Amino acid sequence: MYNKPMLKDNALKGKTIVITGGGTGLGRAMGTYFLQLGANLVITSRKLEVLQKTAQEMEAETGGKVLAVQCDVRDYAQVEHLLNETTATFGQVDALVNNAAGNFISPTERLSTNAFSTIIDIVLKGTVNCTLAFGKHWIAQKQPASVLNIVTTYAFTGSAYVVPSACAKGGVLALTRSLAVEWGKYGIRTNAIAPGPFPTKGAWERLLPGDLAQKFDFKNRVPLKRTGNHQELANLSAFLVSDFSGYINGEVITIDGGEWLQGAGQFSGLEAIPTEMWDMLEQMTRSAKGS
Repeated sequence: MYNKPMLKDNALKGKTIVITGGGTGLGRAMGTYFLQLGANLVITSRKLEVLQKTAQEMEAETGGKVLAVQCDVRDYAQVEHLLNETTATFGQVDALVNNAAGNFISPTERLSTNAFSTIIDIVLKGTVNCTLAFGKHWIAQKQPASVLNIVTTYAFTGSAYVVPSACAKGGVLALTRSLAVEWGKYGIRTNAIAPGPFPTKGAWERLLPGDLAQKFDFKNRVPLKRTGNHQELANLSAFLVSDFSGYINGEVITIDGGEWLQGAGQFSGLEAIPTEMWDMLEQMTRSAKGS
């Protein structure tokens, strides 16, 4: 597994990047790498204390500059405040990473409409709010910029037991492709990453409490037989917000070790058949052909 930084030093120098949900997990991993590459960073979530502690730790680790702004992405006024704080501190903003998310596992018939709406509001409406606010600003300023949306592989396929998230992420996927076409003329690139299993302590404990995480071993679902390393996702995200990817627009890049393809193949589950049984099946097939 190659988990070293990918881009050259200072590849993001002078850029200011905003990450929603940037205080923990994958958001923090991406932000830390952006800082190491010379970017200014803005992290935002609803919990200001967590953000401020994370900002201090990230600055100490990288020597970069981090602005922590409390923001509920469901509230457009708070998103506008985030944009204003960013430009007041750093002068401009060059990239937005829509990473804030919410999810839980449940049979759909057990969900209240409020539970459904909460996920839709955070994931889809929150992404729309941030993209609209920042996009309008960039268009008014005639400034090229980049939007990177974090979706999921079940945005392509749908998924049982996470239906609100699947609906919301599917909407973000459509938003990504639509705006890539519409806003390309302004020099605004819009792309997405669809990660597979990248374990993060908080999110996975909420999704798979107790010993469920051990019972539902994601490694068995991935052809490469491992989960993702956070640096691998950070490398890809840094490339997509950098000038090196200047001709990539409207693309959704899957980084999942082949997981969703294995799940999509009708007979992919036959991988579980041991070698001895394949020998027996081969003999049966030959016998059938000979008869």
